[in-house]
Amino acid sequence: MIKNYIIALVSVLFCQMNYGQSNYAVTPIPFQQFTANLPVLGTQDDTNSNVIGLPFTFDFYGINYNQIVVSTNGYIDFRYTTANQYSQWSFSQSVPNVSFPIKNSILGCYQDLYNNNSQGFITYGIYGTAPYRKFVVVFNNNAHYSCSTTAFSSFQMVLYESQSIIDVQLVDKQDCLNWNGGRAVTGLINLAGDIAITPPGRNTGAWTAYHEGWRFTRPNYSTGTYSFVKCDGGADGVEDFNLQVVQNDLSPNNPAGLVFYSTLADAQAQTNAIPNLMFTNTSNPQTIYTLANGMVKSVVLSLVDCSVDYDTDTVATNLEDVNNDTNLANDDTDMDGLPNYLDNDDDGDLILTNVEYVFTTKNATTTLIDTDNDGKPNYLDNDDDGDGVLTFMEDYNGNGNPVDDDTNSNGIADYLDPSNILGTATNSLENSIKLFPNPASDVLQIANTSSEIISNVSIYSISGALIKELKSADTIESISVSDLQSGLYFVKIQVNDAVKNFKFIKK
Repeated sequence: MIKNYIIALVSVLFCQMNYGQSNYAVTPIPFQQFTANLPVLGTQDDTNSNVIGLPFTFDFYGINYNQIVVSTNGYIDFRYTTANQYSQWSFSQSVPNVSFPIKNSILGCYQDLYNNNSQGFITYGIYGTAPYRKFVVVFNNNAHYSCSTTAFSSFQMVLYESQSIIDVQLVDKQDCLNWNGGRAVTGLINLAGDIAITPPGRNTGAWTAYHEGWRFTRPNYSTGTYSFVKCDGGADGVEDFNLQVVQNDLSPNNPAGLVFYSTLADAQAQTNAIPNLMFTNTSNPQTIYTLANGMVKSVVLSLVDCSVDYDTDTVATNLEDVNNDTNLANDDTDMDGLPNYLDNDDDGDLILTNVEYVFTTKNATTTLIDTDNDGKPNYLDNDDDGDGVLTFMEDYNGNGNPVDDDTNSNGIADYLDPSNILGTATNSLENSIKLFPNPASDVLQIANTSSEIISNVSIYSISGALIKELKSADTIESISVSDLQSGLYFVKIQVNDAVKNFKFIKK
C-alpha cells in the first residue's frame, strides 16, 4: 500500500479542514479486497451503465438514494438520469471545482479507462446481513486509454448500509502519462461540484497506488441520536433495555437527571416520563427520547442477531461488547466513529482484527495474544509490543502494512518487537508522566514527576499527521489545543531517548 503516514503528514489536518465544508472526513484503513459475482456491467468505452438498484437506501451528502449508475471511467454516479449516457473522460481540474465534469459521485479512481479490449471487467456484489450490508463495485484489471496493453487499474468502491460510510480500495492503480496527462482522482464530490474531498496525494494528477485503502465518513452523521444496539437473545425482536446505560453515557455527572419519554411531543413538553429504567421495546428498531443539556435527543433501541459476524473479523459479535454494558454501539476502541462490532480493525493500527485475534494455549487454557502483557489483547491494542511507538508508525518500509517490517532481521515483525532499534522506548515514564484533563477543550496539562526534562511534545492525528509540536530546553507543562478540531489525537512526549504516548479527545 503506497500510503506512508509520515509522508502524508497533512492527512487528518486536511480532513479536519474539510469537516465543515464537506461533512465528510477521509482516513486510511487496512487494505481489504472483495470479490463480486453479480452480473458484469457493460464495458463500452466512456459509457455509463444502466440504472442499478441498491439493496438498501444510502445517504450521500445528506440525500437518500436507492439507485446508482456506474461509469466505465471509474466512478459511481448518484445522478441516475446519466444512465446509458456518455461519460466525460477529459478533465484537468482539481476538486472541488464547479467546472469539474463529474458531479454527485464517488470517484473510486476516475480516469480515462478503455475497456473495449475485454481484458478487464466491472461487476458488483452484496456482502453481509441487513441492516449492515455492503454494496461493492469492482473494477478489475481495466486498461487505460492509449496504454491498453501496458497500464491497468484495479480498485473497489464499498457502500455501507445504515452508516453513510464509503470505502475505496485501490488494488493496483497504474498510470498512463502519455494520455490526458495521466490524470486520475480518488474522492467524493457533491452535486454542485463546490464541495469535495480526496485523500492526500490523490487529487487530480498523475499518481500510482498499490494495496491502499481509504474510508470516507461523515463526522456529524446521526448527530442528535444515541444508538443502543443489543443482542437479540430470544430471537423474537423483544428485549429489556437498561436505560441506565444511556444515562451513564449521556450524563455521567448526573445520570439520574436524565429522563426518558416515549414520544417526541412528551419530551418537548416534559410530560409522561417513562417510569422504569428497564424498558421493553415494542418494535425493532424503536425510538424513544430524552433531554440532554436542554436539548431533545433521540435514543434508538435496536436488536441484532449476534450469531452474525457483521464485520467478518472472526470476533463473535457478543464479544465485541468490550465494556460489558450490553450496548454494542458504544464500544469503539480506536474511537474512529465505527463501533467494534462493525469495525474490522478494532484498534485502528492498520492490521486487520482477524490477523490479531489469535490465541495461545497453555495447560489447556486458551488466551488471546497480548505481546506486551499490558492487559490488552493485540486486536484491541494499538501498540502491540509496548515500545512506545504506535503500531501503524512501525510501517518503516512505507507500504501501509506493518506486518512485513523487520528492520533488524530477527524474524519478528517490528510491531511485535520491543527491541527494534527504530522503536526504542522505555517504560520508566509509565507512572511519572500524566496528561490531563482528558477530554480537553483549551489546554492540555502535563504533570511530570520524573527528574528528567521533557524536550518535545508532539500531537498527531489519528492517521499519523503531525498537527502540532512544542520543543524547548525548559520544562514543558502545558500545550494549547484550542485551535484543534474536535476529535481523537495522539500525544507523544519525549524525555531524552524515552517516549510516552497518550490518546486524548479534543472537545
